[in-house]
Amino acid sequence: LYSYILFLGIDISLALLKLCLLILGPFDHICKRFFPFLVKQFSKNCNKTMHKEKEMLFKNMQGFTDPLGKLHLLEIGVGPDTNFQVYPSNSCMTYMDYNPNFQNFLLESMAQNTHLHIKNFVVASAENLPSVSNNSVDVVVCTLVLCSVNNLRAALKEILRVLKPGGAFYFMEHVAADRSTWTYFWQQVCDPTWRYVGDGCSLLKETWKDLENVGFSKLNLQHIIGPLFLSIVRPHVYGYAVK
Repeated sequence: LYSYILFLGIDISLALLKLCLLILGPFDHICKRFFPFLVKQFSKNCNKTMHKEKEMLFKNMQGFTDPLGKLHLLEIGVGPDTNFQVYPSNSCMTYMDYNPNFQNFLLESMAQNTHLHIKNFVVASAENLPSVSNNSVDVVVCTLVLCSVNNLRAALKEILRVLKPGGAFYFMEHVAADRSTWTYFWQQVCDPTWRYVGDGCSLLKETWKDLENVGFSKLNLQHIIGPLFLSIVRPHVYGYAVK
């Protein structure tokens, strides 16, 4: 009870701080400028600790190439892109992020991964991808992105729209823990602060429920506990779904 009251007090204090910043200055602008640096560091650590899981996740991606052997791939929420090294070398890439401040990190990654063909960088939200045509991509990828989407079901509907029939959606996302656990309790306590610092990222998304019900013809999904330092981000789902 004492710990809960302590964290509640911290959350209330941070909420008041945010209110002051909204009055005195552009809080959202500051967060969006700072967030890419935070994500870059977190992504490096996550890649090291979950490298085997990523290798397993993407190992059959080559099977979704077009008849000419090319893979038309859209990555949503590209961030500083930590997935370049695991993509097939015949990939034709389109990258999307709603935060334009990630573009400089993307350019750095492109320079280090010349085996990939980068087609475009699009500034857009996952729920609305007007620049991507219907049935136009072989594969869509989201890793640690859906936690920040406002309307998850709308985003998944957009993914279904742009995928070719038989195309695949690959995902790896931290999610809410089982509601009977202490981890879920601490996720609830920390979530308001986490959202402020994490540019909208939520610890309480039950992403698997939307994946199961949005309309994919096949869903290969696993629940895992990632070997990460913070227990509140260890619960993950990963796998792929086929249109």
